Amino acid sequence: MLIVLHGIQFGIVLAFLVGPVFFMIIQTSVEKGFWNGALVAIGVSLSDILYVTICYFGLFQFLNDPSSRKNMAYIGGVILIIFGLYYLVIKARRSSASFHAAIETKPLKYILKGFIINGFTPMVLVFWIGTISYATVNFEYTKGIQFFIFFVSLLVTVLATDITKAYLADRLRRMVTHRFLTIMNVLVGICLIGFGIRLLVMGSSGFQLM
Repeated sequence: MLIVLHGIQFGIVLAFLVGPVFFMIIQTSVEKGFWNGALVAIGVSLSDILYVTICYFGLFQFLNDPSSRKNMAYIGGVILIIFGLYYLVIKARRSSASFHAAIETKPLKYILKGFIINGFTPMVLVFWIGTISYATVNFEYTKGIQFFIFFVSLLVTVLATDITKAYLADRLRRMVTHRFLTIMNVLVGICLIGFGIRLLVMGSSGFQLM
């Protein structure tokens, strides 16, 4: 039971870190509805599971290599800037012309959006490496049932909180106007561009995050 509690605690910490994923879930839920926001959250969870799996099989030494992390910073920075420009230039204009919550006929689109943005954000990688190291050293959760229970609890907590964010954002739809949606898309675009530029700066400066 204590293992589950530790997993929930770490999951809550990760869930409340404000990053590009947070803004993406909120924006998608407000504009496209709860289920599409939940699809983004599922994509985020899948990328988290991939990182944990990689670390479980001892491959995090490669990801923790300075050159690998620098490349991730560059790739992630470019991706975030592209998404940011899309929301700033294109989505902001479209939102002023039309606003409706449609049932997504291509759910893979939103799942991939969450997967890519979360997967190519190096700070997420740093969190998982730090969490696995902490759990192994302080809690002595090795590659066994304890490790499995801890990370299942953590990942379920993160997914549950992200889906909760999507639900709460969807409830705000009643107050949403065309002007509000336009402003939100502009702010999301600016935030994503800001995160992207920050990653590029980190990559060029040797990616000193710790």
